[in-house]
Amino acid sequence: MQPSSQGNPFSVQGKRVLVIGGTRGIGRAIALQFARAGAEVVVNFVREQEAAESLCVEAARSGLQLHAVRADVTSDKALEQLVTEVAQHFPDISTLVFAAATGVHRKFEQLSSRHFDFTFALNVRAFLALVRLLAPKMSPGSSIIALSSEGAERVMPQYGLVGASKGALESLCRHLAVELADRGVRVNILSPGTVKTDAWNALPDADRRLREAISRSPIGRLVTVEEVALAAQFLACDASAGVIGHTLVVDGGARIVGSA
Repeated sequence: MQPSSQGNPFSVQGKRVLVIGGTRGIGRAIALQFARAGAEVVVNFVREQEAAESLCVEAARSGLQLHAVRADVTSDKALEQLVTEVAQHFPDISTLVFAAATGVHRKFEQLSSRHFDFTFALNVRAFLALVRLLAPKMSPGSSIIALSSEGAERVMPQYGLVGASKGALESLCRHLAVELADRGVRVNILSPGTVKTDAWNALPDADRRLREAISRSPIGRLVTVEEVALAAQFLACDASAGVIGHTLVVDGGARIVGSA
């Protein structure tokens, strides 16, 4: 699909967006950015009922079109129920944002097969299952965006299993981008740098690593969730119609100078 010659090609007004893992951190920021930009948004969550309710209240106060749907996307049955419930809000989906992630932060000798299965079930398998269910129903010009991380290509302490899953996710996205291109459905990867969210609480020496990331950053600070959300909006709009199978890095230049 070529960018529209009429109107604003950067607009997402009227798009119907499903954000998986959309009630906290970067996912939450993406959901709100799309809603504020005039999109209709459904966010998915599993356990954080309070966070989902808070997001919906915030959206309602601002008159935004945002709904929350609870479903464990690692379950095939729950996935089908999610798609059915989303269909009650949307006739179809124009943008899928996969922001959900999990993992075990340990050294490799402390990892088990159970940890592997748990991590890959959400970070990779659930994404593929969602694409298989939704892509056939997506119109030309639609967009699929998967969130990765710098750990997909760089070594980070006790991040090997999560990093491996993100690497697999990125490879999967590139293959899907080619397979879905003839349908007019674009697949891209959004890879934030170090962003301070609640997820950092699970990492070892989080405060020290955040300080080091800031000290090494070319811009002298961390990127914000809002900056990542704006990049997601770009990947969903008509202006990025020629961007296919790309990994968009939003890290303030940290990766090109080798900062952690």
